[in-house]
Amino acid sequence: MSAAAEIGRLLREDLRGRTAYGAPQLEVPVRLNTNESSYPVPHEVVEAIVTAVRDIARDLNRYPDRDFVALRDDLAAYLSAEGTPVRADQVWAGNGSNEVLLHLLQAFGGPGRVALGFTPAYSMHPIITTTTGTTWVDGMRGVASDGSPTETPFDLTAEAAVEQVRRHRPSVVFLCSPNNPTGTALEPDVIEAVHDAAPDAVVVVDEAYAEFRRPGRPSALELLQGRPRLVVTRTMSKAFALAGARLGYLAADPALVEALLLVRMPYHLSSPTQAVARAALAHAPRMLATVEAIKAERDRILQSLPGLGFAPVRSDANFVLFGGVRDAAATWQALLDAGVLVRDVGIAHHLRVTAGTPAETTRFLDALAALPADHRGGPTRTELPS
Repeated sequence: MSAAAEIGRLLREDLRGRTAYGAPQLEVPVRLNTNESSYPVPHEVVEAIVTAVRDIARDLNRYPDRDFVALRDDLAAYLSAEGTPVRADQVWAGNGSNEVLLHLLQAFGGPGRVALGFTPAYSMHPIITTTTGTTWVDGMRGVASDGSPTETPFDLTAEAAVEQVRRHRPSVVFLCSPNNPTGTALEPDVIEAVHDAAPDAVVVVDEAYAEFRRPGRPSALELLQGRPRLVVTRTMSKAFALAGARLGYLAADPALVEALLLVRMPYHLSSPTQAVARAALAHAPRMLATVEAIKAERDRILQSLPGLGFAPVRSDANFVLFGGVRDAAATWQALLDAGVLVRDVGIAHHLRVTAGTPAETTRFLDALAALPADHRGGPTRTELPS
């Protein structure tokens, strides 16, 4: 028996045949496939980070602050600046938002329990769910409460979401706003309706791209008061341009945060990680200075794609999903051959592109424009979300 066969025999049955997460990491001139910031960390923030890490380096013989108290203070202050007061005891953090989601599933999921998400959505939600022995259910977007398709296949209405929640009776519900990979945002009434329809579930609103939402789009942070089962997750990977630092966090009721202590690994946030995050938060205005520039490139992409024969989905994130692609795999490869890496997210006739620098946007749009006509002509949405 081969080593692969032997390991496969021993692997958990529910993991056999599954594929690991694997967005391509390729060295290309224009890399627009994983929604990272194309802008490097500013020099003054680099210096602050280096100083912060140097200051704690001599004490690396000691474990880090297990409850990362100072970091939670800083994260609470950052969130509160948006207008909704958040206390430090309402904040939790991990090595990227994926670890935060793992903690939630370890605490509130598990064998015999169901997690419901409305796909297409963040691809790690079902992967993390499965690793905890929780049953994953693919909820549906673009349907009415009776299950019939609507003209907006990526939207989620309160009525349709409530019907699915009541039918599947989940222990955990995932909502994304703005949603990845579609970029669409949820109205507060959808979140409220799902929360009220799922009295036995923790409702997780994944706001990884919250800083890129359009003016007037509220955050689910405004709904936390009086809803102890509601959780809002965020990350410093996107708007803060710290994908390599791996720091994600959540805001929730203190009682829910306290429950996560039961499942976290001791000292899970290293001293350097805490130092880097705190240094970045101390320079939040400088770190977020590129957000408006990125949003401008997102909107430039949205405005340009129809003229090139493609159909973009209106986005509140730092990326754009676009349809009208005859063969997504072939167009992905053609763009890669032109030095532009985008993302094939597995939705037929669609690709996703991250909004980068103006030069990167130009390179992407020029590459699309140069494609032969046979790359166009796939099905498109009949109506874009407002």
